[in-house]
Amino acid sequence: MSAAIIFVLLLVLMLTGMPISISLGLTVLTFLFTMTQVPIESVALKLFTGIEKFEIMAIPFFILAGNFMTHGGVARRMINFATSMVGHWYGGLGLGGVMACALFAAVSGSSPATVVAIGAILLPAMVKQGFPNKFGAGVITTSGALGILIPPSIVMVMYSVSTNTSVGALFMAGVVPGLLLALFLGVTTWYRARKFDYPRQPKASWGERLRAFKESAWGLFLIVVVMGGIYTGIFTPTEAAAMSAVYAFIVAVFVYKDLSMKDVPKVLLNSANMSAMLLYIITNAVLFSFLLTNENIPQAMADTMIGTGVGVIGFLIMANVLMLIAGNFMEPSSIVLILAPILFPIAVKLGIDPVHFGIIMVVNMEVGMCHPPVGLNLYVASGITKMGITELTVAVWPWLVSMLVFLVLITYVPWISLVLPRALGVM
Repeated sequence: MSAAIIFVLLLVLMLTGMPISISLGLTVLTFLFTMTQVPIESVALKLFTGIEKFEIMAIPFFILAGNFMTHGGVARRMINFATSMVGHWYGGLGLGGVMACALFAAVSGSSPATVVAIGAILLPAMVKQGFPNKFGAGVITTSGALGILIPPSIVMVMYSVSTNTSVGALFMAGVVPGLLLALFLGVTTWYRARKFDYPRQPKASWGERLRAFKESAWGLFLIVVVMGGIYTGIFTPTEAAAMSAVYAFIVAVFVYKDLSMKDVPKVLLNSANMSAMLLYIITNAVLFSFLLTNENIPQAMADTMIGTGVGVIGFLIMANVLMLIAGNFMEPSSIVLILAPILFPIAVKLGIDPVHFGIIMVVNMEVGMCHPPVGLNLYVASGITKMGITELTVAVWPWLVSMLVFLVLITYVPWISLVLPRALGVM
């Protein structure tokens, strides 16, 4: 009964157009003060202790590193390198966009940032070369979603905070699926370009490729700093985030010199605003998780589900459907912070690996970012392309179908997610 009241209350508040974070907080406070005897002191204590986790410090640092890289000329150099490698194939600039998004995802940790950074440069170039606007929009909107799967990923940090799963293991688990999804999107791009005979670029010489690589090397080295540092044990994921912010600042201001010192306060302020918003959502989500645990709701749901004889396959189908539906109304951070505390205990009871389940959640978030009505990437791409959401939805469907096929593969073949962390001994 209490579970029904909590979720109806949350749904009603969200339907009024209230922000997710405030809806969560009001749901918790209303229920605690009217239906339970929980003292207000314990709520206040939970507010502070809930975000008193070392891993949460990684979020503002990764946001800052991503902003330095976005405002600097890293994206342009990565696009040049990517197109020099694959530009001579069918849909060359589109394939270059997929590859550039995969590379930029590994330095930004954010999908919208990837769409903005790569799309703003690549889309005008594609239209100029004779590609339809819809084709370019489809490529960038879906490939930008790689930002939350290829590590470092802010969404993975949030999953880690919600479930106490190792951030390092999650980062390593995202590498193979991230590269595989880039391959899926690349094949879809190549097939459609070949089918409609879209333009190809002249084949770049190895000298030109080497030059393009040298220009982008400083940006690409950030991937080595973060992943290499975590894998070798030189620093924790949180320390790697701090290192990436310092490194991104040095590269953007002193190496590439695309960012002047007078622009730095603006980048810091933007990063602080974004971090504050995410931390506020996390705080309220921690309270919501506390309420669910206090009412014993996840455990009761787990027992009920196992009692009905729903096996691993059935649970994963239901979990995917639930997360895809949630993706229609909420952005990734909120979905992870609300659903992880509910679904995670059931997954663990059914013997599903926590790291594998984390990757399933992240891939669901990726799909959600690319379909209406609130797909973040759709809105960002709409701003760049000046296309309506309906038109964009039609444009992205071939890539969206390939992402759904990929989701089924990731869900039922755990080896794809777990092979690298097991090989590296981080889980």
